Amino acid sequence: MTTTKTAKPPNPPAGGGLGNAAKTVLRSRWIGPIGLLIGAVAPVLIATPYAMNVMTSALIFVMLAVGLNIVVGQCGLLDLGYAAFFAVGAYTSGIIATRLHWPLLATIPAVIVVTVLAGIVVGGPTLRLRSDYLAIVTLGFGEIIRVTANNLSITGGPEGIYGIPSLSVGGVDLSNSVVFYYVVLAIVACAVLGANRLIRSRLGRAWRFIREDEDAAEAMGVHTYRVKMAAYIAGAVWGGLAGVLFGAQLSAISPASFTFLQSALVLMAVVLGGMGSTPGVVIGALFVTMLPEALRGLSDYRYFAFGALLIIVMVLRPQGLWPARTRETARTARRSATFDGEVRIR
Repeated sequence: MTTTKTAKPPNPPAGGGLGNAAKTVLRSRWIGPIGLLIGAVAPVLIATPYAMNVMTSALIFVMLAVGLNIVVGQCGLLDLGYAAFFAVGAYTSGIIATRLHWPLLATIPAVIVVTVLAGIVVGGPTLRLRSDYLAIVTLGFGEIIRVTANNLSITGGPEGIYGIPSLSVGGVDLSNSVVFYYVVLAIVACAVLGANRLIRSRLGRAWRFIREDEDAAEAMGVHTYRVKMAAYIAGAVWGGLAGVLFGAQLSAISPASFTFLQSALVLMAVVLGGMGSTPGVVIGALFVTMLPEALRGLSDYRYFAFGALLIIVMVLRPQGLWPARTRETARTARRSATFDGEVRIR
């Protein structure tokens, strides 16, 4: 005789409808459009040259953080030299635009090709390494690119490249600060959407398998080397395209803009926002870039306050401001609870 006892699913935790409503909003698919709407309305509220420069820089930093999130947050590859791809994209577009007098948009295919080649050249021998060894090699790569740019005549040496043209489409100049902001907003929105689609694809699932357990993923048939190479190349392309926007914004680039500190700040945005979480990384990037500007009134103490706030946030939210959530739906959770509660006595 078989007796089956079915346990009821656990009651939802008490916390009020406000908390549940907040969680529902945060998990809604409308979060992306809401964030894009906020970005579109921001220049209407404040359109001073200083504010537009800060907001445009924040958007470019978002693109960098989303690209590094593919490498670090999704695939689990600790990259300490990500600013190198940022520099490769900026210098490639700057050299072609100033030496060959091409429009900046026409340099984008060349930037993609060069960054892909850079990802293959660097990732080929290094992606067979793991953990600390990989981090040390990528750190060395970042410094090699900076020192090389500092000593070549074609890159302008320590002075860098000046006179990079602004973005233009069909002869229409887009150098106006507000217009350029909206162009960058559209490009970054497409980059975030593209990265999110990659993360949700079959390739994205393979990245997460490698992040959790590379040996188990390889045993299950995942070609770990190729999958890691794909993540590295994707991150390189995102970083290179951000470099194009950076050069267009400042019309000048130099090796001082691509130091290890830049790589560390991008990595900080990924960790602070929530590794593997696209909305979290966007929030983390905005937090890292805009909070020091908000604390500018503290003068010499603003970076002290910035560091203290970072420590407080990481203590209170160790998994990030917006950690990546599991894919288990409420329906699946109820089924799991029901299955665990069944007791069969023979």
